[in-house]
Amino acid sequence: MQRWRGLEDIPQDWGRSVVTIGSYDGVHRGHQLIIGRAVERARELGVPAVVVTFDPHPSEVVRPGSHPPLLAPHHRRAELMAELGVDAVLILPFTTEFSKLSPADFVVKVLVDKLHARVVVEGPNFRFGHKAAGNVAFLTELGATYDYEVDVIDLFVSGEAGGGEPFSSTLTRRLVAEGDVAGAAEILGRPHRVEGVVVRGAQRGRELGFPTANVETLPHTAIPADGVYAGWLHAQGEAMPAAISVGTNPQFDGTERTVEAYAIDRIGLDLYGLHVAVDFLAFVRGQAKFDSIDALLVAIADDVKKARELIEAADSGKGVPE
Repeated sequence: MQRWRGLEDIPQDWGRSVVTIGSYDGVHRGHQLIIGRAVERARELGVPAVVVTFDPHPSEVVRPGSHPPLLAPHHRRAELMAELGVDAVLILPFTTEFSKLSPADFVVKVLVDKLHARVVVEGPNFRFGHKAAGNVAFLTELGATYDYEVDVIDLFVSGEAGGGEPFSSTLTRRLVAEGDVAGAAEILGRPHRVEGVVVRGAQRGRELGFPTANVETLPHTAIPADGVYAGWLHAQGEAMPAAISVGTNPQFDGTERTVEAYAIDRIGLDLYGLHVAVDFLAFVRGQAKFDSIDALLVAIADDVKKARELIEAADSGKGVPE
């Protein structure tokens, strides 16, 4: 899959294509419907499927300081899109100048002049251009002039997550923030993932007999609520069952919020300096401070036992036990 950063990266000889535009944070199941339709139309027409997205998130430019927690960094979104069959991802730097493009100018500069859109696939609530003034009706109107078709796909999907609310990135972020990683996984179609480089921490886990990978997360990452979780630590091409701690480590009067993963039953791991990923399967318990180190050790052993059981159940296809 080709990855372009900015309009100037698009090959000069790029031909017609099927395009879809959006932030697509998380590439959740609703997003997958739209992207999947774009790929389907591209295959029918024998042209490439292109996803256009933005960096930073448009809200940070329009309303500085309002950058939402991100469900997936751009490289992860690109991986997920590639799995769906996308041929190219265009990341447009979202600047103040770019935000002032009128809807008509956006269509001409991006869809017509550069991507030569044959079909544009969007959800019914798609907005674009300066002050989000453009909508699907306007996009369709311009299509008659510039020889492209607009295919509108309803991304409405719902389930148990969020009490039956329609799936969205906003709902997913809320569930992650509440620690409902199982609900978030229902929306995403996979566990919520946090990535970063393993750095040296206080090494108390090692002293206690449960060495953890202290993950320095990427900026604006959506991190689950403080507590203990079951999941997987991905490193060097391997997915290792893990008990994951998120929080400030109140047992030792910590103040910095960290994500630490203990690879269950693994001895002698050296992951310092490596980029790793942590997948959250299920919530085990909230953050707590214990009366003694012995009580803490008992709790950690129980956490690991519960995490192992949850992971084994998930791996066997039985799902996460209630």
